[in-house]
Amino acid sequence: MATISGVRAVAGALLRTQGRGAWRTLSAASAAPQQTLRSQTEKHEGMFKVTMLPGDGVGPELMHSVKEVFKAAGVPVEFDEHHLSEVQNMASEEKLDEVVDSMKQSKVAIIGKIHTPMEYKGELASYDMRLRRKLDLFANVVHVNSLPGFKTRHNNLDLVIIREQTEGEYSSLEHESVKGVIECLKIITRDKSQRIAKFAFDYATKKGRSKVTAVHKANIMKLGDGLFLRCCEEVAELYPKIKFDTMIIDNCCMQLVQNPHQFDVLVMPNLYGNIIDNLAAGLVGGAGMVPGESYSAEYAVFEMGARHPFAQAVGRNIANPTAMLLSAANMLRHLNLEYHSNVISDAVKRVIKVGKVRTRDMGGYSTTSDFIKSVIDNLHPHYGV
Repeated sequence: MATISGVRAVAGALLRTQGRGAWRTLSAASAAPQQTLRSQTEKHEGMFKVTMLPGDGVGPELMHSVKEVFKAAGVPVEFDEHHLSEVQNMASEEKLDEVVDSMKQSKVAIIGKIHTPMEYKGELASYDMRLRRKLDLFANVVHVNSLPGFKTRHNNLDLVIIREQTEGEYSSLEHESVKGVIECLKIITRDKSQRIAKFAFDYATKKGRSKVTAVHKANIMKLGDGLFLRCCEEVAELYPKIKFDTMIIDNCCMQLVQNPHQFDVLVMPNLYGNIIDNLAAGLVGGAGMVPGESYSAEYAVFEMGARHPFAQAVGRNIANPTAMLLSAANMLRHLNLEYHSNVISDAVKRVIKVGKVRTRDMGGYSTTSDFIKSVIDNLHPHYGV
């Protein structure tokens, strides 16, 4: 009996490494029985705390959709809601610190797009970037997956884009060296390049993927992207069962449009990842269809894969909530709420497969409210039958 109890304890610990501690190695679980017990206690007490940032544009409307579906599905999650917005004059160091403090407690967040104004007002780093740096959210993961029942130019797509998002062109290091000449620094470091490469190969291993493609521009940026590429090559040698290849960013864009099925997992520096995320989202229906997530060693943030505020749709009840609902379902899976995650994701996919309710970006005329009502109706499709 003691042996069986021990096995169960280790198995429980292994499962929970995917929950409250963001992206962890399985080996860390066996050393944390007290943390596992605490997670079990939290679950039995009924509620998981999650930080919520509605963001700008249609973000607040999409978060309302998430709340409505969670309520209907009986999801045991309590949101700690904060508002951080540069365009709505709700951004300050104090508010940023409040969000970080909330994250220190919850370890998990769901966020809308925090819009970054183009005007320079004395601070180069946006609040969105500053938040990601404070939390060290180094890995952005976007799973581009065709949804059955919704036909696009390319169907049956299943690829993953992994983006390093704490350095590169987003380092916020710009200055005017002489009048009329702006220098913008792109920072590539060995430590962070190795870290994102290892993350990509670990992800491929864990998810049963067979190939990782490193995307770069080392033919032009020989030192910066050259370092990134060498780090990927070095890490690849540690994973002999995963096929590794490389591709120049401009060719990658063309190949994604012509033959996206050749890709499995792609890993790349910051700016390239931003571009490819949006391009790939367009292949399966647009920004409203693709969920995303960002990880540090300690935190996990769930969001839309292609970050757009969709400001022109504010208040018109036309935004597509698919991406945010699927992201919320992924968040529940991260919290080990598998049942609730599956119920919600299955309901969303069922609505899309049936095809009767589609928002304007999907070629239909349904409202956001229509879509949410249909999802809620499909949470328990056999109820009352």
